[in-house]
Amino acid sequence: MTEPATEIQIPEEDRLRGDLYGFLSALLAGPPDKVMLERSAALTGDNTPLGTAIGALSKLAAATSPRAAEREFNALFIGLGRGELLPYASYYMTGFLNEKPLAVLRGDMAALGIQRAPNVFEPEDNIASLMEMMGGLITGRFGTPAALETQKDFFNRHIAPWASHFFTDLDGAKGSVFYAPVGAIGRHFMEIEREAFRMSGS
Repeated sequence: MTEPATEIQIPEEDRLRGDLYGFLSALLAGPPDKVMLERSAALTGDNTPLGTAIGALSKLAAATSPRAAEREFNALFIGLGRGELLPYASYYMTGFLNEKPLAVLRGDMAALGIQRAPNVFEPEDNIASLMEMMGGLITGRFGTPAALETQKDFFNRHIAPWASHFFTDLDGAKGSVFYAPVGAIGRHFMEIEREAFRMSGS
């Protein structure tokens, strides 16, 4: 997926939403390196549930080495045979991988002009990919920023049915330390997005 040549102007609120989707995608796509851990440690929260989770992540990131983060990521998502969690929409929605939710997503991706990067081999309904796609729709990474109704439809079809459950599982997973607040951030953010879309009307 290629970035546009010029930066697209979007409202600050949408820029922040897109950034948070992108941040979650980066943390869930692979283990954080030193730069990502430093970036996470520099975050500041507030007294909202989302802000408290961000503050917790910041503290843990400052105390986590790249090697420890990689071990945790592998135990959670890769493991011997499989990790503690299977972060795919098909699995959460049907109990099996590569099922109808993936086929529906691929159809919607084609309609929206979103293509899987040639170096990515994970099924497209991976949580990291869906966070990346949602952020890209908001910020205009795939062309012009998507209309709110398009964002809402994509969220309700591909993210809302299962992402909160996944993030709750991530928060409470036996192997989650650094990733526990990532789960909390995702869960609270999904709740905020769901409510905002609900209040946006039809």
